[in-house]
Amino acid sequence: MNKKVIVVFGMLATGMASGILGVSPVSAQQVASIGQATTAPIGFMQFCRENPAECVSRTLPRRAIALDEGSWRRIVKINADVNREIIAVTDQDHWGVPELWSYPEDGRGDCEDYVLEKRRRLIRAGFPEQALLITVVRDKRGDGHAVLTIKTDRGDFVLDNQEGQILAWKDTGYRFIKRQSDENPAQWVSLGGVGSPNVASSR
Repeated sequence: MNKKVIVVFGMLATGMASGILGVSPVSAQQVASIGQATTAPIGFMQFCRENPAECVSRTLPRRAIALDEGSWRRIVKINADVNREIIAVTDQDHWGVPELWSYPEDGRGDCEDYVLEKRRRLIRAGFPEQALLITVVRDKRGDGHAVLTIKTDRGDFVLDNQEGQILAWKDTGYRFIKRQSDENPAQWVSLGGVGSPNVASSR
């Protein structure tokens, strides 16, 4: 996705444009190299043990969010609200353990907690859960990181607490490791370590 496309979506988010999506369709492309089933992160498995109703294994039809001005505005608002409301803190400092996935009920959390809260709010707003996929990446420093991938009819976009702007996956500079399956959110699939064009070749 080029900078012009990102500007178009930014205009939509701030109300500076109207109806552009219907006139000039754009595409972010889907994350490439989706592979075989793989193990879920340990933190996700722990979260599911504590929240079994949210991790029921079932086959769902694949869905993509239809992006229009209204749906984009709702996504942008929820992403911005969560990024603003939650204070970033490591699990070690927060809970005294290296890894713990949980909803940030006390207004504090790390990257996975931001993702869980964004996903919860988006589902409550009516977006299909199989289009809202928790994703594990290597960030620009090479550290493990979690983001929320949203599958849309215009490609895959990333909601991230390290980045205020919603970006197409190829513009993040991240290497994509694995994510929830879009057919069964209780299962995970490998992304083959595919990197965006901004990922340094030395990594």
